[in-house]
Amino acid sequence: MFFAENPVLQRELLVNLRMTRAFVLLLVYQLLLGCVVYLAWPQDTRLDLTANSKSASQTRNLVDLFFIGQYVLASMMAPSFAASSITGEKERKTYEMLLASPLKPSAIVLGKLFASLAHLAVLIFSSLPIVMLCLPLGGVSVYEVLAAYLGLIISVVTFGMISVAASAFFQRTSASLVVSYLFILPLALIGVFVWMQLAPYGEFRLLLILTVLPAMAAGVCISLFFSTTTMLLHPPDVGSEGKDVVDLEHEAQTAVGLVIQRDQFPDRLFAPPKREDLMEDGANPVYDKEIRSEIFSQGTLMLRLVIQVSMLLAIPLMGACLYILPQYAPWYICYVVVFNMLVGPVFSAGSVTSERERETLDLLLTTVITPWQILWGKLVAGLRVSSVLTLFLVWPVLLACVMVSLYWTNLLSVVAYLAIILTTCVTTAMIALFCSVMFQKTSMSLMTTYLTIIVLFCAPLAANFFASSFFPDAPITEQLKLTGLTSPFSAAFAVPLDVGVTSTETSKATEIQAIGNWPLVGYYALFTLGMNGLLLVTMMWLFNTRWRVAG
Repeated sequence: MFFAENPVLQRELLVNLRMTRAFVLLLVYQLLLGCVVYLAWPQDTRLDLTANSKSASQTRNLVDLFFIGQYVLASMMAPSFAASSITGEKERKTYEMLLASPLKPSAIVLGKLFASLAHLAVLIFSSLPIVMLCLPLGGVSVYEVLAAYLGLIISVVTFGMISVAASAFFQRTSASLVVSYLFILPLALIGVFVWMQLAPYGEFRLLLILTVLPAMAAGVCISLFFSTTTMLLHPPDVGSEGKDVVDLEHEAQTAVGLVIQRDQFPDRLFAPPKREDLMEDGANPVYDKEIRSEIFSQGTLMLRLVIQVSMLLAIPLMGACLYILPQYAPWYICYVVVFNMLVGPVFSAGSVTSERERETLDLLLTTVITPWQILWGKLVAGLRVSSVLTLFLVWPVLLACVMVSLYWTNLLSVVAYLAIILTTCVTTAMIALFCSVMFQKTSMSLMTTYLTIIVLFCAPLAANFFASSFFPDAPITEQLKLTGLTSPFSAAFAVPLDVGVTSTETSKATEIQAIGNWPLVGYYALFTLGMNGLLLVTMMWLFNTRWRVAG
């Protein structure tokens, strides 16, 4: 009943593995990994296969890069498959029928977990022949490869269980997805950091993968599994029609930890209270409706979790990067950018698709509200929430300008950091709104938004790291630095920051940081403004020609 005759598992496998995107994703995944190995393959006609040779060192670097790339990709894809496993049933109004079936809650959870990770397992195991091509080059044993794959599978199962648990706790896929990423991303970054730091200690790293990692993953998975099955056995959210709107006053009374008070500052900036009077003349009804009811109709649990977890993670980072070692301030700016990458799209990716799903888009387009009013109302409502949440992490930067004297001579750089954060907020919201206009379903819009943002923001970093690691003297390595104009991460590190030490006391990296690269920051600003303007004009054109009656 759990595996062989589990109808949930069978149904999900048939649906997931037969979709067109499954074959397209497999093709793209294999081509990407194959290109990495092909480009990094040693070009020497004769190779020295001894343990300490240059070829063996390059092979170890190649295998490490291969697994780190796979680990990051699998970590980012696990929530996309698992975060909608139970929320999808709630959104399709089949959740109660599933709970009323003879299936045990444990069978439902296991079926959802393994079905959602089956496609990811296919991707992981299909990459095994590619990495095996690297073994004849020396430097890496087959046992290290198998242990790395074991650690990868254990991590993916753990991340999948986190996503399934989040899917059971929330009503919407968007909330489940962002909370899953919020917990998974720090774990994934810790895993990458530990893997790279223990690279010189192969045997110790192998021992950790075989002993410590399985024990920790088993503890997390078992605890989440039992809590999820208990929730399905005694569900608090049965009665979908009665749970569509949450009583925020009752939720505030029963909530533990941070509570959002909609009538107090600063909560009313992004969660204004319900309107008790008529709207003013000339007010935008789309914006007023979105900001007051739509986002918070399912309660504030997701918002409270996002604020509390992000602030908890920010405390050690702000202390180390802003106050103790201010030369590492760009790393904290990158943390704020990553936070906005995760949170920003959630509030805009369903702006138009939700109208389609409720079958109210045609009605909205036949009103006297202009496309411009619809678009800016949707955009500003989502941007207002995501930017306020992001700015919660910005106040330590402003406080550091007062408390740390180093920033007194770098005020222009601090302004540039703040401008990068604000432009990132606008960019993520604009891309999410554009995807919401282009797609029919919120889930597809949200995933496309995340994929687009990751390609724009992270692909230039990956390309530069790969080129500098394997082709440090090639002309293309220098040219690839220009691709950083699409990434706020590159722009943050390009902002000059004078740390106030002499050249004899500082490293080469710190000297480069002090000089900075203002042209790259300017190129990033121009590219971002141009792209956002193009997206806005395109959406206006689509609303006026494709969805709105001409004339």
